[in-house]
Amino acid sequence: MLMPNYYVSNDGYPDLARALKEKGYEKVVLIGGKRALHAAAPKVERALRGEGITITGEKIYGVECTEANIRRLAEDEDVLAADVLLGIGGGKAIDTTKVVSLEIGKPAFSIPTICSNCAAMTAIAVVYNEDGSVSHYAFPHSPSDIFIDLSIIAEAPDIYFWAGIGDGLSKQPEVLYASSGEDLNHMARLGVGIAKTCQEPLLLYGKEGFEDVKNNRVSRAVEEVALTILVSTGYVSNLTNCDDFYYNSSLAHIFFDTSCAIQREGNYLHGEVVSFGVLVLHAYTGNDEELEKIAKFNKSLGLPTTLADVGLEEKDLDAMMEIVPETIEYKRSPQVISIKRLKEAALKADRFGQSLQ
Repeated sequence: MLMPNYYVSNDGYPDLARALKEKGYEKVVLIGGKRALHAAAPKVERALRGEGITITGEKIYGVECTEANIRRLAEDEDVLAADVLLGIGGGKAIDTTKVVSLEIGKPAFSIPTICSNCAAMTAIAVVYNEDGSVSHYAFPHSPSDIFIDLSIIAEAPDIYFWAGIGDGLSKQPEVLYASSGEDLNHMARLGVGIAKTCQEPLLLYGKEGFEDVKNNRVSRAVEEVALTILVSTGYVSNLTNCDDFYYNSSLAHIFFDTSCAIQREGNYLHGEVVSFGVLVLHAYTGNDEELEKIAKFNKSLGLPTTLADVGLEEKDLDAMMEIVPETIEYKRSPQVISIKRLKEAALKADRFGQSLQ
């Protein structure tokens, strides 16, 4: 399922029961984080009440998408008893659900409660080691249906909306860089075409939407940003990632992946780090106009513009560069990536960010 169905409402999940019935599903299991289940499970229960659909259980996935959590859920009786898995929460909860669905051969729906990334829509999952470093990417099927309650998005901690903007800003430049000069087939061309629509709404509505989420207010700006992050970038991910080609992510995510191996104080969200990685990408490609534009936007929103903003120092870059060849973006990139140039780009982005202080 490259382009899953998606349903949007201002409150609740009015289309959930119908979507389940159309596919013949009678038993569902809810898998998510504790906070996400608290927010969404009552609304799911209301949507299914009197519809002849049974919830076999509510399962907290853990804290990270790890092999241990995947195995635990794949062996759970309530999970095995369900016809379909409902992944509820953020990227790690939904990624876990997707991989479990692949392991046990059952379909998945997704119910994102935050819009910090596009995991709710995609056929890719980031699996972490127990220490929080990236282990590998898994390639489950994407959820066939995604249900978005804008009131839950607006009432979630605003930091996730903020980080989602940072992650979403990577899609357009990463895909355009990775696919540059390639002979694109129809699917890839469609993905690249949608990628070109991902940056503008984030720049146009991002600040307003962020302010609205701070005030727990559903608005046009919140909807535009949420759908860009959850739907548009999700479609791009699915259409630019297949056996024959991989344009889905590149330099910004290489920066994120390698940064996970650096032990540092503080916790940094995926999109938070990726947003600085976008600056590294523009510095790498020599697109100073975009570097300046996105850096100034990041600054206006409080997103990272320097290495220090993501807890890193110049001395950390050598260790990060050593593991660049282990990343999927490096291994599958149709472009030749220079590790020396990538380090120089990180320093250039950092210098520019410091000039904005």
